[in-house]
Amino acid sequence: MPKIHDMLFLFDVDNTLLDNDRVKSDLASHVEHTFGKAGNERFWVLYEEQRVKHGYVDILGTLERFRLEHIDNPSALRLANWLLDYPFIERLYPDVFALIRHVRHWGAPVILTDGDGVFQPHKLVRSGLWDAFDGHVLGYVHKEQELDAIQRAYPARHYVMVDDKLTVLNTVKNALGARVTTVFPRQGHYAHDPKSLAGQKPADITVDRISDLMDHDFSALKETLS
Repeated sequence: MPKIHDMLFLFDVDNTLLDNDRVKSDLASHVEHTFGKAGNERFWVLYEEQRVKHGYVDILGTLERFRLEHIDNPSALRLANWLLDYPFIERLYPDVFALIRHVRHWGAPVILTDGDGVFQPHKLVRSGLWDAFDGHVLGYVHKEQELDAIQRAYPARHYVMVDDKLTVLNTVKNALGARVTTVFPRQGHYAHDPKSLAGQKPADITVDRISDLMDHDFSALKETLS
């Protein structure tokens, strides 16, 4: 039976711990340099079509469809290798590893991410996050719909959820109420998108950068659980 934690920290990855907007920008620059402006535009059309089809970012499916449309171009084969070899560790936000150590004073940190089941784990390993979290990783298509599974895997009296999407934080807050403290780092395009922010309640804690949580002391919160 899983250990019941007093406090557990659930960390999103893309644009929370890792600057995924920068990764996409680098990928777009590479595709345009290799396949031209029209090729880059087509790549992102396929990207959005795969996202709508599956409900998550299917980058491997996007790469395969793009390859089939450029089957006579040898560079299409190398595009997947470029992305798989990408230095994700260089796109972590500053002080991420120090932050993971910081929150261990009060509870166990766990990755809670959305995405596919192949490329997303690869990215976590390449970035060093998998090891930094000691392999405590949960991945779903829509994590806010998997709260029962999350609580079975990592039962806790209280959760601290860190995510760049207010919509996700509010869904979890509505479901768990006082059992969760929501943390909103204003990083990435979702955190500044008027449509994503419209009608959303503020998180319990809002920071400009994920590293700002290094200044936050969770002792008082933990004392309430004693």
